[in-house]
Amino acid sequence: MKKRNKLRYKLLIKKYSFEVFLIMLGAMTMAIATSLFLLPNQLSSGGFSGIATITYYLFKWKMGTVIILLNIPFFIIAFIRIGKVFVIKSILGTLFLSTFIDFFERFNALTRDRFLACIYGGILIGLGTSLILKASASTGGSDMVSYIIKSFKPGLSTSNLIVIFDAIVITLNVICFKELEIGLYSAISIYLMGKVIDIVFEGIGFSKMVFIISKKYEKISNEISKQILRGSTAIYSKGMYTNEEKMMLMCIASRREVIDIRHIAKRVDPTSFTIITNVREVYGKGFKKA
Repeated sequence: MKKRNKLRYKLLIKKYSFEVFLIMLGAMTMAIATSLFLLPNQLSSGGFSGIATITYYLFKWKMGTVIILLNIPFFIIAFIRIGKVFVIKSILGTLFLSTFIDFFERFNALTRDRFLACIYGGILIGLGTSLILKASASTGGSDMVSYIIKSFKPGLSTSNLIVIFDAIVITLNVICFKELEIGLYSAISIYLMGKVIDIVFEGIGFSKMVFIISKKYEKISNEISKQILRGSTAIYSKGMYTNEEKMMLMCIASRREVIDIRHIAKRVDPTSFTIITNVREVYGKGFKKA
């Protein structure tokens, strides 16, 4: 029993140590994006960072310090409403982010071109956010606000709340700096940030699902198996317009293989009906391991 508890303790230590490393690395990446790309060009990635950008230019307040101060009341509420472990890790993420931002502010901007700044800033913010999310944490801001609101109103969409909050912050940036371009470039940055997060969590190797309706489904299935080494599944179906019962093939393949499958179906049966759709994640033989 003691050995089992000791092993469990070691595993927990290893798990939390790795999560702290991810949080620190993610926060540093976000800080580089903020201090060396976005902040020098008056751009915003939304959330409390966007508010801190305004106070930085208006009052010369350190951005990292402002982010911490803005987050304090929300962390107190979240500690009560959401959960201790998540909030503790999020506080750690916020402290890392604020410290790194104030540190990297000392260096010169890597570019003064706003377009380049919004591109690279958005990509790095997305990468850093992904690392922190993988550690089941956050850096406060709009994420934390949305979680708190959802604790009171569970039916609301987290993504919608974050978008609304970020849109308000960007609008404030535009009003403060009196430049519409700031809002437009910031919107590009936030869009790229979201896309990078999707890529990190879902990968870029999206699979495809192919449905083939044909009377020659057996021959098509055999050709697919022989030529591209992919299996297929026959599903009973019924055409509601013709009231005719048919067999439909379902096959999961990579994007490159889909072209070959489509050509096989067309060659074997020119009258075949083919439907191709995206599949986010596939687990099993020939694909990802569960």
